[in-house]
Amino acid sequence: MAFTGKLLFSIVASAIGSAFQHGYNTGVMNNPHQVMAMWLNETMIDRGQDTDEQKVNLVWSVITSIFALGGMIGALAVGLLSRFCGLKWSLILNNILVIISAVLVFASKLTAIYELLIVARFVLGLNSGLFAGLCPMYLNEISPVAKRGAIASVYQLVITISILVAQLLSYEKVLGSSSLWPYLLGGVILIPCVFQCLTMPFCPESPRYLLIIKKNQDGAQKSLKWLRNTDNNNEEISDMQKEAAAQEAAGSVTWKAMFTKNSLRTPLIISLMIMLAQQLCGINAIIVYSNDIFRNAGLDEFWSALGTVIIGIVNVMMTIVSLVLVDLLGRKTLLVIGFSGTTIFMTLLAVSIKFSEEYTAMGVLCIIFVIGFIISFATGPGSVPWFLVTELFKQDARPKATSLAVFTNWFANTIVMLTFLPIKFYLGYFVFIIFIVFQVLFLIFIIFKVPETKNKTIEEITALYKD
Repeated sequence: MAFTGKLLFSIVASAIGSAFQHGYNTGVMNNPHQVMAMWLNETMIDRGQDTDEQKVNLVWSVITSIFALGGMIGALAVGLLSRFCGLKWSLILNNILVIISAVLVFASKLTAIYELLIVARFVLGLNSGLFAGLCPMYLNEISPVAKRGAIASVYQLVITISILVAQLLSYEKVLGSSSLWPYLLGGVILIPCVFQCLTMPFCPESPRYLLIIKKNQDGAQKSLKWLRNTDNNNEEISDMQKEAAAQEAAGSVTWKAMFTKNSLRTPLIISLMIMLAQQLCGINAIIVYSNDIFRNAGLDEFWSALGTVIIGIVNVMMTIVSLVLVDLLGRKTLLVIGFSGTTIFMTLLAVSIKFSEEYTAMGVLCIIFVIGFIISFATGPGSVPWFLVTELFKQDARPKATSLAVFTNWFANTIVMLTFLPIKFYLGYFVFIIFIVFQVLFLIFIIFKVPETKNKTIEEITALYKD
């Protein structure tokens, strides 16, 4: 199946507006910590409140972590919103939350009410939680089978690019200053928002949604004709009709059925475990706290900052490589290779940090091992979980499964973000041993339980699991 310009347009329109918010707002809070802490402290003093470093750090932790809480709640609404509004209009309407958040960010600066910034981050979390479910579903459902893995991986690619953008823009000499931080947290996010609102209306609705959910065969054929730039789409339409017929015969999928029917429960367990694996490998602890990790390894401010930027660049480059590999080597293969690598490099990182106080050269090795970890993560664990869940389920169960999977991902992310620093305080960098143990267990699960979905239709994949 040819890769058409219109298909590319739909991929760009859906992914840039969606994944940018997810990645950017995850990575943007790292560098401006000190500037924001000063603003919080000054705000509390001006309001006549008692303040100390512990209270400021607590408020900052809430501002940072509430984004993930919003993501968890937003994820639960993916199924409901996508079913009633469709994937296309759900993506467009979700941008309302970005606008609300941007207004709240600027209002918090103007009024010196830091609580508005907390609300703004929560609203952004809702937005990103919805996008994390809606966009991979849309990309999956507009993709030809042979290119499904590469196209669905674009979501993770944009996440890595936006994290890098956030790291660069958030330095104090760019937008991370005491006067410009509202533009960093509330202004930049409006750019992809406007882009998606201007481009997404020209894209078609998911053909699978139109045919299977809305029973609109003419609409599905028009959507496929636009995406494929040809009238010869009988094979795809036939596959959808078979899925629709099977769905009608089986009846609607209930929440109870998701946990009781083996044909749904088994792929659901796989989906949840893969999402847990992605977060509990420690990737966000590495990305968000990379500066602290390098400084504690004995590196100065320059090398710490440079190491963080290098991480972002490597993450983008390797995610691009994974776009090619995912449909050549397969999903399961990349997961096994990726998690094997993250396990090895995190072990080496923990050892190098342990000896960095005695040997200065260990600080440079820390950067090398973190880069190795990022390369391994971007090879498969970074991108595959986001779309694997959409491949394991038919149209009727996909929204519910996606909601649960994305919720699980954000939940695990929240746990890591909230517990990493407190556990590190007591264990030092032996905290990485926890991540290493998780990775070994998840790697065993992947080897024995995760199926290979490369070049298989949804019907072929779901046929692997019978009641």
